[in-house]
Amino acid sequence: MSRLTESSAWHDLVCHRQRMANVTMRGLFADDPGRFPRHTAEACGLFLDYSKNRVTDETLGLLMALARSCNLELWREGLISGRRLNQTENRAVLHTALRNRSDRPVMLDGVNLMPEIHSVARRMSRFVDDIHFGVITGATGRPFKDVVNIGIGGSDLGPLMVSEALRPYQTPNLRVRYVSNVDASHLYETLDWLDPENTLFIITSKTFTTQETMTNAKTARDWFLREGGSEADIARHFVAVSTNEAAARAFGIGPETIFNFWDWVGGRFSLWSAVGLPIALTVGMDRFDELLAGAFAMDEHFRSAPLEANLPVLLGMLGIWSINFWDASAYAVVPYDQYLHRLPAYLQQLDMESNGKSVDREGLPVDYATAPVLFGEPGTNCQHSFFQLLHQGRHLIPVDFLMAAESHVPFKAHHQILLANGLAQAEALMRGRTLDEAAAELAAAGTPPELAAQLLPHKVFEGNRPSNTLLYRKLDPFTLGALIALYEHKVFVQGIIWNINSFDQWGVELGKTLARTLLQDLTTGVSTGQDSSTAGQVRWLRERMAAADSDG
Repeated sequence: MSRLTESSAWHDLVCHRQRMANVTMRGLFADDPGRFPRHTAEACGLFLDYSKNRVTDETLGLLMALARSCNLELWREGLISGRRLNQTENRAVLHTALRNRSDRPVMLDGVNLMPEIHSVARRMSRFVDDIHFGVITGATGRPFKDVVNIGIGGSDLGPLMVSEALRPYQTPNLRVRYVSNVDASHLYETLDWLDPENTLFIITSKTFTTQETMTNAKTARDWFLREGGSEADIARHFVAVSTNEAAARAFGIGPETIFNFWDWVGGRFSLWSAVGLPIALTVGMDRFDELLAGAFAMDEHFRSAPLEANLPVLLGMLGIWSINFWDASAYAVVPYDQYLHRLPAYLQQLDMESNGKSVDREGLPVDYATAPVLFGEPGTNCQHSFFQLLHQGRHLIPVDFLMAAESHVPFKAHHQILLANGLAQAEALMRGRTLDEAAAELAAAGTPPELAAQLLPHKVFEGNRPSNTLLYRKLDPFTLGALIALYEHKVFVQGIIWNINSFDQWGVELGKTLARTLLQDLTTGVSTGQDSSTAGQVRWLRERMAAADSDG
């Protein structure tokens, strides 16, 4: 047994869960007219309704007692103030400093980080303005029309998600595209539409050695040279976001267009840094600053609000309740907002790479579930794919619904239908349909009794499926910044409760190491002692690749 599961706060929740076994949300709503206002919270333009969870006031009190027993408030202050929370890599965790809008210094090893952060932001701002106003052009003097960001993981998922979410604010006459996959088709299909004379490439890699990113970058460089560019022109058409200035300069990029960020910025938390350069090019630096301001507002709320009214804490602890006490192994995020169609993919990395851990901070195995499998798609599309499982499957899968009161587009009837569907799905998950209700519905439809008897069990589902609903007026940069920071802090809260390091990702290293070895096997045909399955797959692939080469 771990210290967590042996604690009195955990034991109290286990006992409470047993008492809640036969409680239904229908009953909770019927018995308590004040349930909705008492189980909602609002901050930074986000309104959270968590009343459709199987919780009572006692549940919430016990969850907050667990949070306090894990010293969440102390860890929270450590996150904001710059403690080295990433102990396996001996790094501070200071992505919140990147959006600090106060006069407070942020200290690391006795040095205030804010002057350097502001310096990089000013360089970004000048560069973005110069691109937008045609001061910086391609080698032939033509203004840039296309920007291609080449990165992977946090260097792609965050900037791409934000650029898509803020498409209504997109700067005219400049298209920003993203390439991440080392699968050649991703880059090939992007380059096929571009004119090298008015294309700018951003190479985003902290180390400037990431295999996928640098393979794509070198291929893009070769394409540029093959299409008429010169070596001297590389510095006009390629910029870098990296900590490795020497490698970027060796690539041909000038020092004036190498934008730095720091080892205390984790990849999945990096969109607030110079990694957000493609976002700023998409929407302009003023909008980028509004994004950061929204995140800062959520940082301040997270830092100062009581746990019981703290949006990230509420989301995090409700997740703990579902995962660890109701055995929910998956979790869906469903934005009823097409502009957020990349949010679930972004949150997959944020949540599962951060908290998909099986040992605690001391390196001891945990005896409780950690990060769930996260998935999602925009509504209403997902209602026609995986919602059947959410309603009647045997898995308990909590859902976060996201909805805007105001659309960016003028088709009001569409938006009303969209919202009605989102609200209906949340209600249906909570209510379900009883046997009597299903029978009455079939009778009202005039269904023959024999057919009704056959259909009846298929039309019943238990409900009592938990969900949260996040409402906001309109998806603008400030609101989006607050929303992203909300989920960042939710993940942090859960990592503290589970006593795991949410800021490393050692699990991805083995695959990278094996890939380097297997690349040699695939190219040379010399086996390096792989298992029989992997070696057999290498042989099969080499034979087919050789046949394809011989066919021309």
